Amino acid sequence: MEEKILQNKKNGMAMLILLLALYLAALLCVVFGGVMTDSVGGAGYVALIVVGSVWLALGWIPFLGLKILKPQEALVLTLFGKYIGTLKDEGFYYVNPFCSGVNPAAKTRLNQSGDVNSGTGLLHVQGGQAAMVPAEAAGKKISMKIMTLNNNRQKINDCLGNPVEIGIAVMWRVVDTAKAVFSVDNYKEYLSLQCDSALRNIVRIYPYDTAPDVDTTGDGIADEGSLRGSSEVVAARIRDEIQQKVTEAGLEILEARITYLAYAPEIAAVMLQRQQASAIIDARKMIVDGAVGMVELALERLNEKNVVTLDEERKAAMVSNLLVVLCGNHDAQPVVNSGSLY
Repeated sequence: MEEKILQNKKNGMAMLILLLALYLAALLCVVFGGVMTDSVGGAGYVALIVVGSVWLALGWIPFLGLKILKPQEALVLTLFGKYIGTLKDEGFYYVNPFCSGVNPAAKTRLNQSGDVNSGTGLLHVQGGQAAMVPAEAAGKKISMKIMTLNNNRQKINDCLGNPVEIGIAVMWRVVDTAKAVFSVDNYKEYLSLQCDSALRNIVRIYPYDTAPDVDTTGDGIADEGSLRGSSEVVAARIRDEIQQKVTEAGLEILEARITYLAYAPEIAAVMLQRQQASAIIDARKMIVDGAVGMVELALERLNEKNVVTLDEERKAAMVSNLLVVLCGNHDAQPVVNSGSLY
């Protein structure tokens, strides 16, 4: 289905003036015909009354062809089931009054999407939650504005099998109204499902934190990619994955961002202990490396200055004491020896 843009229909004001003039003429015909029939009589005046009455009764039908579009709005028109074109530019249009607008996603409200309005509207229930659908969103016009989809957080296993909770925000818009309306049943629901599917497909490739021997790029070489450390790369891959799926629906994905990332509650406490243990080990390693260097420096300086001559046993005792002092968690409590060293 190819989109057809109707460009030569911006004559709504002229048609409105014409229809109002015809209504006024029909009213005058009825009044004039009634007066003349009572005073003069004649079949011509009766016919004038009939024509005016018919127009007054059915003249509202042509008014149905008047369409008003605001900026960044579109209206897909069908005539007796056949697609005849799309009105895209803002303006006052006049089309066949028997044309009808089509928007299968009119009553669908997405979380934090462009359907949000402060006014009252229809009540729509989706996912077990009730939400007010604005009157504008429930119309047949299709918004061409950039909108935001913020799907619910999902629990997904990463490449190591750890369950994580993740949420994304997707910026999108409609670029082909014909595909959006006729290629899928409901383009908003279709987009939401494709976002969930793409999120799962990409998250399963990455670990939450950097892990050894994990290939996230598919080139057969282990890398340091992770959900926490490579959020920009992950978001770009999610965007590309969604775009491949929704192109046939006439949608464009502008950007995808990770809005929430955390371990699932059932393992969050354990993973926190793991991170704390890893941090403690790294800190201890740094302390020990520094302490060994300080002991080496102390022994070298003592030998250079010939301050004291220590045999191997006393060197070992000195090294042990210095390491205890330097690597201890608490401040050292010195013990003064008032007697002989031997």
